[in-house]
Amino acid sequence: MSDGLQWMVGRTSSTGWSLDVHFARGIGAEELAVRMGARPGSAARPMTDAEISDLQVNAYPEHGVESAVVRVGEHAGWAFAITYGPYLEQLEEVSREGVEAVHYYYNFAHLPTHITYGPDGQAVCGYGLCEEHHRFGQEPDLLLPDLVSAGILNPDGKTRREPGTGDYAEQRRRSLAVFEDRFHLSLPRTALTDDRLPVYAILGSPAPDFDVIHAWAAAKGRTLPNEQLRLVPADLRDAYERATDPHYWQRRSEGARIVARGKFHASGTLVDSGD
Repeated sequence: MSDGLQWMVGRTSSTGWSLDVHFARGIGAEELAVRMGARPGSAARPMTDAEISDLQVNAYPEHGVESAVVRVGEHAGWAFAITYGPYLEQLEEVSREGVEAVHYYYNFAHLPTHITYGPDGQAVCGYGLCEEHHRFGQEPDLLLPDLVSAGILNPDGKTRREPGTGDYAEQRRRSLAVFEDRFHLSLPRTALTDDRLPVYAILGSPAPDFDVIHAWAAAKGRTLPNEQLRLVPADLRDAYERATDPHYWQRRSEGARIVARGKFHASGTLVDSGD
């Protein structure tokens, strides 16, 4: 029996703040990683969810070069990729050339959780969990009959069948079950616990200064960055810049001022307000 999707409600990856998963039907796990930005044949050794924290991917541009990785696998007829790093909407790229794709994104600080379905390079339908009356995509009502059958919405598509129940976790599970049942989707629970899955860099690799920082780290007896992924961990980059850049503290001070006047976006990044 598959684990389905409902267990994902409220769960985060080892980032501690989000769970970002792309699913694809019609391609394998490596092709999914490549469509999300990885180099073919560039898989690093398999890692658990917890081990990803050692890579120290950088989701914040004000802290330096952004980076992201995915752990990929296949389950219940779908390939899946769990993303670690900044928010990246890849559904249209993943689903090109007749592939079906689903993107699930939860960020505890930026609700609602969104889930979107799209085949052949299109975002066809999606909604936020507990906000199913605000559907979007080229065919926003594609799943309306399923939402009505599940007892979530009335046939008008605008009002909830049982408003004000107060158990939002249960409402989110029921909403996620619509995607689970319609598309036979499942993510194994062990993907966030024991499973060691291939890891691909999809953003920030190869770091242009990787070889220089790798050599510096070796000379200083520091832990070396992963040569297969060719990403520079955030702490290592910071230590290198402090040691080699005479303007480091000036840059950090200027960066702090930019952050202070920025706006926080749902992607999890701060953007200069332009005032």
